[in-house]
Amino acid sequence: MANHQSAIKRTRQIAARREHNRYYAKTTRNAVKALRLATDKNEAAAMLPKVASLLDKLAKVHIIHKNKAANLKSKLAKHVNKLAQA
Repeated sequence: MANHQSAIKRTRQIAARREHNRYYAKTTRNAVKALRLATDKNEAAAMLPKVASLLDKLAKVHIIHKNKAANLKSKLAKHVNKLAQA
């Protein structure tokens, strides 16, 4: 890589953005996991809008693909609805 000032700045920006994206992606994965492990219907129903919002935000800034966010939201909604029957 060239030692131009712009190239050095670009590597700093990329590193900062990667750390930022990793933090939010990991936080969202933990929230999804917590929702999947939830067994109480009321607790899961309260968590679902928050998790869906996190997924939408990640998709909006292209950290995850919009279809992946939609698939996860759909599966989580099915999970919460299934808890009511059990």
